[in-house]
Amino acid sequence: MIKRLNPVRANHERLKRLAGWVSMLFILATGAAHAEVAALIPAAPKIAANSFILMDADSGEILASENADDPVHPASLTKMMTAYIAEVELASGNIHRDDEVLISEKAWKMGGSTMFIEVGERVPVQELLKGIIIVSGNDASVAIAEHVAGSEDAFAELMNSTAERLGMINSNFVNASGWPAPDHYSSARDLAILSRHIVKDYPEYYELYAQKYYQYGTNKKTGKPLRRQPNRNRLLWTNPNVDGLKTGHIEASGFGLAATAKRDGRRLITVILGARGEKQRAAEAQKLLTYGFRFFENVDVKKGGVTLETVKVWKGTQDQVDVAIDKDLIVTVPRHTGKKLKATLNIDPIVEAPVEAGQQLGTLKVTIDDEIIKEVPLRAETAIERGGFFKRLWDSIVLFFKGLS
Repeated sequence: MIKRLNPVRANHERLKRLAGWVSMLFILATGAAHAEVAALIPAAPKIAANSFILMDADSGEILASENADDPVHPASLTKMMTAYIAEVELASGNIHRDDEVLISEKAWKMGGSTMFIEVGERVPVQELLKGIIIVSGNDASVAIAEHVAGSEDAFAELMNSTAERLGMINSNFVNASGWPAPDHYSSARDLAILSRHIVKDYPEYYELYAQKYYQYGTNKKTGKPLRRQPNRNRLLWTNPNVDGLKTGHIEASGFGLAATAKRDGRRLITVILGARGEKQRAAEAQKLLTYGFRFFENVDVKKGGVTLETVKVWKGTQDQVDVAIDKDLIVTVPRHTGKKLKATLNIDPIVEAPVEAGQQLGTLKVTIDDEIIKEVPLRAETAIERGGFFKRLWDSIVLFFKGLS
């Protein structure tokens, strides 16, 4: 439902901005009001981990979290950033899937998880990407870093600039693999942000995260293929809705997992950091996914780039301009409340030229029972220049007599 507010109600609506999603969740949690809704949403489950987060991938809403911004060594969850940068470079044409990467001694010597590449061997980029994503190859991570940036140190700078671009404000990377190192850290929230970009930005590569096994290379003595290695994400075997992302472990920060699942058209992302073991991290992630799918729903409010209103423009070369929101607006709300949702256009009472394309001319507010749960800008779809002297003079006179000037 779209409703245009009368300008005289503008002040009243501004006061209502004090309410919002946080207020709504507080009310639901305390039972102070809306008791009939509160009964539907229990508190998030207790999670046996140092920090965690549960995010709706479509709306970006955080459904549950604890210590989500605490800096933690991400271990092999680092490789999500390494793989993401490789995908960025592939999409831009800077590297190609069939590029043969010469394996350095540094890459070959990497311990821990490996895909068993050999020094001096030439390995296609697409195989290294599989080695990073499916079997968490430290050797493959270094090889990709050197291929993309010339050295792992230079690649780390690229990782940090990419993190800044994505809004990962609690992250700093010093290597491509997640090998233990001082000043190498991230957070549950940042890793959820990264996971969301991995899923949405390059879906053509995302299917790799769902693969359960990967096999590369041959035994030099026997000539037989090396053993098939499993993906360490246990949820790929136990939850049919889970199709990624990555696991990690070092002694200093415990066991970590970034997982995502899609069910009934909705996708959730959860990140667990500081669990005590492989089984525990999978079990705790499953709790959060179950909670998110069970007690929340998504509502597609409006499409981005689609005209929502035509606005009167004064003193311009044109008298009207169309307004729209930047991108599709999806909100996540407690179950059974989506039917109560209303979208309201609150447009500036006077719009005068010049108007720039993309200029904010109001807001779109999403409410449930008069509680504001989302507010996004309405922007001009086109630019309008100032009109001539007589046009501006005439509109000024009209505005004066309308009492709007």
